[in-house]
Amino acid sequence: MRILLIVLTCLTLSAQAAETVLRPSARLLFKQPELLQAGQCVRYEEGGAGWGVTDPVFFLKGEVLAAEVRTRRLGKCPVVPGKTLERYSRDEFNRHVQAFPCVAEGVAERDEQSGVVRIRVADWETPHARKAENAGRLYRGMFVEKKLEKGMEIELEADLLSVCRL
Repeated sequence: MRILLIVLTCLTLSAQAAETVLRPSARLLFKQPELLQAGQCVRYEEGGAGWGVTDPVFFLKGEVLAAEVRTRRLGKCPVVPGKTLERYSRDEFNRHVQAFPCVAEGVAERDEQSGVVRIRVADWETPHARKAENAGRLYRGMFVEKKLEKGMEIELEADLLSVCRL
């Protein structure tokens, strides 16, 4: 009888381990799909950190074209030996952002479900200061490594977006 119980426990644990994990972006699409319907105005923001004096907020604004949940294999995060993320060059930082979400060294690769939103870009404000080179996806008129243009389409995880303020 104990052997049967042990076998059932092992089967249950292995079935749970094989399930695809829902990232916060996927949960958002399931819980509040009305926030990201086609035609909705959304913003992606970076910056604004600080207590007394806050950094400026940089943004990208656009219209939702589509939103879906996708399963993605999370591979290893690219690492530059001897450097922390804050010390990466823009190219090294872009490689990291393009691989994200990813898993750290020593963590098993796995599948996760992400809520991905495709938007048509309408407006933006990006940082130009050298200190912002590896601080975010927006930098010197670029989104990661693409030159921003009105009407271009990009994809972001749903939990990175907010609904435009009136």
